[in-house]
Amino acid sequence: MPKRATTDQQINDCFAVLAELRPHLQQGEFLSTVRSMEKEGYRLASIVDNGQVVAVAGYRIYSNLFMGRHLYVDDLVTSETVRSRGYGGRLMSWLREQAEAENCQVLHLDSGTQRPDAHKFYFREGLHIASFHFSQALDRS
Repeated sequence: MPKRATTDQQINDCFAVLAELRPHLQQGEFLSTVRSMEKEGYRLASIVDNGQVVAVAGYRIYSNLFMGRHLYVDDLVTSETVRSRGYGGRLMSWLREQAEAENCQVLHLDSGTQRPDAHKFYFREGLHIASFHFSQALDRS
């Protein structure tokens, strides 16, 4: 069963699995980054099996004019070594429960176009493509 990662140790234990999805992450900065994001509403949850984190979800609950109150999944990853064993489905079910408990109207996420296996998983989980997501890197020099 997924559980919120709230202690420093629980958050740090999520690093290796999250780094599979976000390889740019630096372990030395991970805890402080997550703690900073928590101030903006970020929450981290994981599934631990045999003492090891095997799946992680980072999410936020907030409101906007487009969707009202919603749960947005920032990060969702199962360790490559244990994929297709039901951990991702358990995380999605748990996230839906969290959204319902928080009176959200929508659960949504973005997924990179380079992740077709993840897309198949999301379709199986009942998600659909609702919009295009556009972005532009800003020159901050």
